[in-house]
Amino acid sequence: MLKKLYLVLAFVMVAALLLPACAPAAPDCADEEVFCVGLVTDVGKIDDKSFNQSAWEGVQKAKEEGVANQVQYIETVDSKDYDKNISTFGDAGYDVIVTVGFGLGEATNIAAAKFPDVDFIGVDQFQAWQYDDDASNDIANVAGLNFPEDNAGFLVGALAAMMSESHKIGSVCGTDAVPPVWRFGEGYKAGAAYIDAEMGTTTEVFVVYHNDVGFDKTFLDPEWGAATANSMIDQGADVIFGAGGKTGNGAVTAAAQRGVYAVGVDTDQYYSLPEAAPRMLSSAMKLITPGVLNGIKMSKEGTLPSGNYFGDAGYAPFHDLENEVPA
Repeated sequence: MLKKLYLVLAFVMVAALLLPACAPAAPDCADEEVFCVGLVTDVGKIDDKSFNQSAWEGVQKAKEEGVANQVQYIETVDSKDYDKNISTFGDAGYDVIVTVGFGLGEATNIAAAKFPDVDFIGVDQFQAWQYDDDASNDIANVAGLNFPEDNAGFLVGALAAMMSESHKIGSVCGTDAVPPVWRFGEGYKAGAAYIDAEMGTTTEVFVVYHNDVGFDKTFLDPEWGAATANSMIDQGADVIFGAGGKTGNGAVTAAAQRGVYAVGVDTDQYYSLPEAAPRMLSSAMKLITPGVLNGIKMSKEGTLPSGNYFGDAGYAPFHDLENEVPA
């Protein structure tokens, strides 16, 4: 009897060891019938409530809607790993690789040449070669997903001018050497000017770009952002728009701490800057999730354009301040 018990236990243990081998295998992305999409983040986490997360949500929707069979992401810890992370998906036979952010632009184009049969979607990566006359630098399998930041800036600039009691509003931005940042700032001014023309008001608009430092600092300087926002508030500004990574976040947080209206950027920062949420009037948004999903669909259909395609812009809900905003 005891011998039989030992035999049963041995059988159970062996079966347990074999179970993992019976688990469903991951789809073979080298198979032409399997459509795989990989995403490589910029330095940061997939749940950053900003670019990385919004782009990943677009990739996930591709699977939910039956466009993709397999989706996966790699979080970049160090920018030196861009090439390695992208190549991980390329070597595995993925059909589409989404790379997130301006910083991955060069690595994306290099990888596209290395993997000519893979479609690359570069979020916020403007492909200037599309508009020159030099065919030698064209990259057929790269599409930069870009946005009309001036439209989003215009919307929140108009809102700011309508909500301002002092008729003074401000915008604290990263360097204007980055075209999307410049478009946000100029759109903000244009939106305020439009409202002035409509309402017969005169709004003073302070727009400051952080051009006094290098690229390694311009978006990573919340102290400068806060100091610049406070200077604008001291001059009477009662709405502050922050457009420039952590630099802009510093301005938004400082505005909220001073009790004036704050306006976020890129995504709905009511969720990503809880310390500023009570005074978050809105955010100038790039609709990244549907833009990524649309690009993946075009890739599967064989219609993804070479060069650039454009997503939509908008602005976020008013959340806690909804009752303060007139119809």
